[in-house]
Amino acid sequence: MTGSGTRSWWGWGTVEDAVRGAELRDLVDRASALLPGADLTDHPPPDVPSLGLPPPRIVPPDSLAALCSSDPTDRAAHTHGRAFRDVVRNLLGDLRHPPDLVVRPTVEGEIVDVLDWCARVHVAVIPFGGGTSVVGGVEPRLDGDFSGAVSLDLGALEGVREIDRTSRAARIGAGTLGPALEDELRPSGLTLRHFPQSFEFSTLGGWLATRSGGHFATGYTHIDDLVESMRVVTPAGTCESRRLPGSGAGPSPDRLFLGSEGVLGVVTEAWMRLHPRPRWRADASVHFTDYGAAVAATRAVAQSGLRPANCRLLDPVEAFVNAATPSGGGVLLLAFESADHPVDAWMDRAVELCRGHGGTLPEAPRRTAPEAPRRTAPEAPRRTGSAGDERDTDAAGRWRSSFLRMPYLRDALAARSMIVETFETACTWDTFDSLRAAVHDAANDALRRAGATGVIACRFSHVYPDGPAPYFGIYAAGRWGSTVAQWDDVKAAVSEAILAAGGTITHHHAIGRDHRPWYDRQRPEPFAAVLRAAKSALDPAGILNPGVLIGPVASAPDGPTSS
Repeated sequence: MTGSGTRSWWGWGTVEDAVRGAELRDLVDRASALLPGADLTDHPPPDVPSLGLPPPRIVPPDSLAALCSSDPTDRAAHTHGRAFRDVVRNLLGDLRHPPDLVVRPTVEGEIVDVLDWCARVHVAVIPFGGGTSVVGGVEPRLDGDFSGAVSLDLGALEGVREIDRTSRAARIGAGTLGPALEDELRPSGLTLRHFPQSFEFSTLGGWLATRSGGHFATGYTHIDDLVESMRVVTPAGTCESRRLPGSGAGPSPDRLFLGSEGVLGVVTEAWMRLHPRPRWRADASVHFTDYGAAVAATRAVAQSGLRPANCRLLDPVEAFVNAATPSGGGVLLLAFESADHPVDAWMDRAVELCRGHGGTLPEAPRRTAPEAPRRTAPEAPRRTGSAGDERDTDAAGRWRSSFLRMPYLRDALAARSMIVETFETACTWDTFDSLRAAVHDAANDALRRAGATGVIACRFSHVYPDGPAPYFGIYAAGRWGSTVAQWDDVKAAVSEAILAAGGTITHHHAIGRDHRPWYDRQRPEPFAAVLRAAKSALDPAGILNPGVLIGPVASAPDGPTSS
C-alpha cells in the first residue's frame, strides 16, 4: 500500500488506477482497428493462493526475523519487475523464482547485518527499490548455487533528510519514491527535476543503481548529472564519497556504483544537486510531412545549444497511436523552461530552425509566465488517473497524457494477448537511418516468424548534439500462452540488429538479466575484468544480485542454510 493507492502485485502501479470503463472500451476499440482480427479476450490475474509458491528454504536469525516477511502476496509482488514479459508471466501464474523472504531494513545498520548473515549462509540478496525494473533486474533468477534468496526492500530508507539551500543540494534516503521526494522539496522552492516514466513508483536508489534517464530530453537527462555524493553499503564495508561540485582526484567513486545495479553494494542515501522550480515555460508541436526532414530539424535543435526541456520526435506511427495525431512525417514536441528568465527567444529560435526544414505549427507556441496558470509544460507527474487533462487537446498534450498512462494501457492489452513492449537505444546521428531500418527489418521478420502481425513505432526519448536515443514500441496481436516466447524472439532479433548497427543495448533501461547476452558483447573486455575484480573485492561471497552485469565470481562457502 502506498500513500496514493494499493499496489498491484502482478502489474503496473495501483489497483485503483487500472484501465476500466470507457477508457478500457476505447482502448479495445483502438486495438481492434489497429489489428483487425486480433483475439482480445480478457485474461484476469490469478489469485495469489492459487499460485502455489514453494515454502521458504531459509530461516532468518532471531535478530533479523522482525524485518522479514514470508507472506505469499509479498513474495509474489517481489518476484518480477514490471516489463511486459513479467506482467504476462504473472497473469499466467508463472512465478518460478520467488524470493524466499522479503526483508525490509529500517536503518543502515540492519542492511549490514542482513549482508553479514546472507554471506555466511550463501543466500542471494536482490536489492529492491520500487520494483519497476523492465530488464529482470529484481528477479531472483540466479546465477549460481544459493541456499535461498531474499528481496531487500529499501522502501523504509526514505525521506529528504537535509537540505543545503546555499549549495542547492539535499541528502535523500535511497528508498524515497519520486512523488514523496518532490513533495518534501517543494516548500524550499527547489526540485530534483528527474522524472522518468516510472516516477510515481520508483525510488532514488533505483535511479542511481540503474543510471536512469529522466523525462527531459536534453541537459540533465541522466541521474549521473545530479549526484553530488553517494553512500553505499557493501559486504566489505561502507563507501561514502565527499560532497564536491567536481573533482579530478582519480576515478570517481560515485561512477563505480552508478549503474552497478546492486551487484557491488546497496545505495542507502545520496546528496543530490537541486534546481529552483521553473517559472517561465513555453511548448509547441511542430508537424512534418517528411520524416527525414523531421529528423534533420530535431538534429538542428539538438546541436543549436538551446537545450530544450522537451525535444521528442514522434514518428508517424507513434504520433497516431499515442497522440491520436495523423502525420505524414511525424511530430516534434518542443518545450522550454526557466526559473530565471522568459524563454520566448529560445522557443522562437527552435521554431525557426524547424520551419527551415519544412515544419509547420497548427497552433502557436503556448507561453506561461509566472503569474499565469501552468498548462501542459513538463512537471512532476502526480496521480495518473484514468482520464486525460481537459486541456490536452493538441499532440503534445495528448501524447503526455498517453505517456503517463502507457504502462496501465500495456497491462490491459497484455491481458488480451497483445504484445505491447518497448526497447530503446542510442546512436550517433550519422548511423540513425541505418539503425532504424535494421531494427524495423529485424522486428518485422521476427513477428512474421512468430506468426504475429503488428506495427513498430519510434520516438526520440532524448537527444544529444551527437545523436538521438530512439525508443521503439511494438504493438502486435499474439497468441495467449505464447506471447512471452513471441516477444523474446522479437527482442533477441532487434537486440542483435541494434548491436550490429553500432547502437547501445540500452540508453536508460539498465542491463538486468535480460540484456546480459548483448551487454557482455558491448563492453570492452579489459573493463569486464575490472568489474569482476571490483565484485570480488566488495562482495567476496558473490551474494549481491547474482547474474546481473557479470557472472559468478565466488564459490559458495560451506555453512548452514539458516540461523
